[in-house]
Amino acid sequence: MKLRLSFLILATLFLGCKSSQHKTAYDGKSGATKIVNTLHYPQEKHLKNIKQLTFGGDNAEAYWSFDSNKLVFQVNNIWGLECDQIFTMGINDDLSKGQKPQLISTGTGRTTCSYFLPGDATIIYSSTHLASKECPPVPKKEDYGNKYIWPVYKGYDIFVADTKGNQLKQLTFEEGYDAEPTVSPKGDKIVFTSTRTGDLELFTMNIDGTNVKQVTFELGYDGGAFFSPDGTKLIFRSSRPKTEEEIKEYKDLLAEGLVQPTNMELYTCNVDGSNLTKITNLGSANWAPFFHPSGNKVIFSSNHKTKHSFNLFMINVDGTGLEQITFDTVFDAFPMFSPDGKKIVFSSNRNNNGTHDTNLFIADWVE
Repeated sequence: MKLRLSFLILATLFLGCKSSQHKTAYDGKSGATKIVNTLHYPQEKHLKNIKQLTFGGDNAEAYWSFDSNKLVFQVNNIWGLECDQIFTMGINDDLSKGQKPQLISTGTGRTTCSYFLPGDATIIYSSTHLASKECPPVPKKEDYGNKYIWPVYKGYDIFVADTKGNQLKQLTFEEGYDAEPTVSPKGDKIVFTSTRTGDLELFTMNIDGTNVKQVTFELGYDGGAFFSPDGTKLIFRSSRPKTEEEIKEYKDLLAEGLVQPTNMELYTCNVDGSNLTKITNLGSANWAPFFHPSGNKVIFSSNHKTKHSFNLFMINVDGTGLEQITFDTVFDAFPMFSPDGKKIVFSSNRNNNGTHDTNLFIADWVE
């Protein structure tokens, strides 16, 4: 929920061609690329019985239903889509022949960050469809010194739909960006990111959209938040400028509805914002965090080890015990443990024949 498919573009910028789910070997003399499709790397000892769920396009930000049987996710660049839209599927559904799963969003505007609500009969997601039915324009990096930038469209609001795509309710109405909602395992609260105070801060609200409370207050982008398994804590990514130059650049970009999320670290806090703790200091982009079922560790995506690839890592909530989980050559991200703790879902470029496709994969989790 979270840097969404835009980070897939970042991976593309790094290598020119996403080749995740496969190994990519380079011939130093000719510069030729040899693609070796790989589903499971030998070093990935925590993953077993990896299964590919989608087959083509950009599929990302897949999140489990409360009963661990379904996923809700966003899709682009397939089935005629020109903008991210939200779909749902069962984990045993077969999409290998090009089948189209159930559309949840309206099919207009741009969407991001969906999540099941308690009971698994309804889904929240973020969308710009009320602001415009058209896809909002994507900023050109050439206009910003070729730096990677990400738009925070002010037309985003948070909506509720049922699992057949019937639109039920709008939860946010503020001017500006309201997006990235996720739901507490306790089923009582939603956390989301908003610009309603003039900065990108975290807020919580009740399931019905009432009782909105601000969680973070420091200048910088706070987003991609998830609850701990017991619902008492949050884990999120943050890009917090410190120097005068960084602060000016951040404010100037935000005034244009943009952020530059290339340097992010992970933080935890209580649901009310107290006990704010920085748990990574790795440099580069550390993002898409999610709590391990124990609540004592966090899995996340990072390019701190190899600038040109994102892999999954795990770290203790006290910042110790960093461990690499996946060993892909380009892009692994958006990890989420199933509520029963038995499986994990993630997005990857592996096994895609050197195309730009990003697909969803599930695996049994091995401690």
